[in-house]
Amino acid sequence: MAQAFVLTGSRIATLNEAGDGYGLIEDGAIVVEGDRIEWVGTSRDLPNVYTDCPLKDFGPRLVTPALIDCHTHIVHGGNRAREFEMRLNGASYEEVARAGGGIVSTVAATRGASEDALLKTALPRIDALIAQGVSTVEIKSGYGLDQDTEIKMLRVARTLESVRPITVVTSFLGAHAVPAGSEADAYIDEVCIPALRAAHAEGLVDAVDGFCEGIAFDTPQISRVFDVATELGLPVKLHAEQLSHLGGTALAARYGALSADHVEYATEADAEALAHSGTVAVLLPGAFYTIHETQAPPVQAFRDAGVAMAVGTDWNPGSSPLGSLLLAMNMACTLFRLTPSEALAGTTRNAARALGLKDRGVIAPGRRADLAIWDVSDPAELSYGIGINPLHTRVFGGDL
Repeated sequence: MAQAFVLTGSRIATLNEAGDGYGLIEDGAIVVEGDRIEWVGTSRDLPNVYTDCPLKDFGPRLVTPALIDCHTHIVHGGNRAREFEMRLNGASYEEVARAGGGIVSTVAATRGASEDALLKTALPRIDALIAQGVSTVEIKSGYGLDQDTEIKMLRVARTLESVRPITVVTSFLGAHAVPAGSEADAYIDEVCIPALRAAHAEGLVDAVDGFCEGIAFDTPQISRVFDVATELGLPVKLHAEQLSHLGGTALAARYGALSADHVEYATEADAEALAHSGTVAVLLPGAFYTIHETQAPPVQAFRDAGVAMAVGTDWNPGSSPLGSLLLAMNMACTLFRLTPSEALAGTTRNAARALGLKDRGVIAPGRRADLAIWDVSDPAELSYGIGINPLHTRVFGGDL
């Protein structure tokens, strides 16, 4: 194992499990050995056994857990900039669709792209997240809507962590949309579930997701997918209550889902159900902003019920072309009224929970040494800045 070293001289936001704000340590020190945190505390309390270790003095900077983006769709072909322009020039959604826009265009572009081409276009996206202190990213399939392309997307997602210093968690999202010319029930049974089984057999799936909405799939259809996920021993998560209240949040809670995402139309009863199941509510302000939503998630109900809230970019080509988790934190504060400490917990401790990862997201002994060192002194600055990236350096698995 590599020799231990000590990060010292900094203010540390531990985001500890007690959830008491930032969990700040003034003039802190962190002992890193290999890819793990061995000790954390004040510099004056550093145990003698570590006094001969090399010191990495970052001065009066802020150290936090590295950020975690727990909801993205960054592997896909093409983009939707042209239809964005069309809408701003007065085209209706129907006119955009007739011109080949919408998810149909992304599915066509993704089906037509090779694995190498998808990797090439995904790399700048992953690099942008890394440059903002992200160490872990969730990536979904869902733009293939056929077995071969869904598997191709997941293979590319897996490849990303072998060519970049990043941890990738994959989600199978075959139940994302009904392909043109198909019927929803037939698609679930004949395409989605067989594709899930095939992707799982290749070891490509960490979790199973779905889109429960009037424009996608209802709760009985999602239940059939989740039943197979349960059979395969895979955790589930769900796009729920984004545009209407269809019962997706309650469904996610019944299956003990890792997360219910979007949740703009969730109710107080849904909040209680999530709290009971331990399911994280993932807030996605980029989509809320892009599609001009007006109903915000019931943040106070989540607080009152004790529901953990995470924040993600939802980086996708259609409803959230948002490549900055720091900006997502600011938007969660300004649009959804999260506090800056809730936003930072939402991109560290609670984001890890939303992915089922127990070894990261806080600064504590035994946790993975994924850290972000920032050119700020106050943690609130991370959510306060708009279009500002104050990252000084990132530690990934103990590597500076």
